[in-house]
Amino acid sequence: MKKRISLIVLTLVLVSSCVSPKIYKDLENKYANLKQANRKLSDENEDLLFDKTKAENELKELRADYSETLAQRNKLQSDYDATKANLDALKSSYDALEKNSSASISANSEKNRELLAQLEAKEQALADENQRLENLKKQLQDRSNRVAELEKVISAKDAAMTALKDAISKALTDFEGKGLTVEQRDGKVYVSMENKLLFSSGSWAVGVEGRRAVQQLGAVLAKNPDIAILIEGHTDNVPYQGSGQIVGNWDLSTKRATAIVNILRENASINAENLTAAGRGEFAPIATNETQEGKAKNRRIEVILTPKLDELSKLLNDN
Repeated sequence: MKKRISLIVLTLVLVSSCVSPKIYKDLENKYANLKQANRKLSDENEDLLFDKTKAENELKELRADYSETLAQRNKLQSDYDATKANLDALKSSYDALEKNSSASISANSEKNRELLAQLEAKEQALADENQRLENLKKQLQDRSNRVAELEKVISAKDAAMTALKDAISKALTDFEGKGLTVEQRDGKVYVSMENKLLFSSGSWAVGVEGRRAVQQLGAVLAKNPDIAILIEGHTDNVPYQGSGQIVGNWDLSTKRATAIVNILRENASINAENLTAAGRGEFAPIATNETQEGKAKNRRIEVILTPKLDELSKLLNDN
């Protein structure tokens, strides 16, 4: 997320140096909107993870409460059975004593009344515990269903991103070993293209081979309208030596990211609202800048694909 915000800031800096004030202001507004949307997406994702953990903890507590209540109900049932057996025995004794002693009959009658009162109290307590047990079972089932729904949606999102990664990898098979990699991590898909595939040194004009790679990537993205697409430009730490509108690596990286966005926009099936271009200059290296090989890895375009979380947000709000 921080990377995305930094890239957008870099985009604004670059654009402000080479476009009119009105366009710059529009880009500033777009940056603010994107920043807000990015923050909202991050918050929603964190809320989702927090909500899932909370639901799982509540489910664990309900299961423990359910087990305790079940044990109490069983104990009450046992007490009830024992009391009823005692009452039955006293009734039998009462029948025998009735033949011999009115005094004994009177004593047993009083005892029977006491036992009946105890039995009624235990029956009521047992009924109350059974009702509480049923309520806990319902709460337990509701929580289990909620956790299952959240896990199902998250699993579906992960599966969709995995399918997207596989589709991109298949579409870009021709570029394997040419500085292009496709990875999936943290629920996102990262497509990294080294500059040797896309640009000449110091240039932001995409070459023929690079354009073909971006167009093939765009053909896959056009079939996935629910994906947010962030294009980040990166450079090594060697200062930009060119002239003209570009004043540094940050400008150059932003210009290159915008060049990729422009190629993707040639595909009318890609929603422009899903696209964001950002430059990060030399400030997000993935390798050391002490070697030529490391510098080559750092000079790259990264296309970061993120699923939209509208369905997850709706599920959380409905519950």
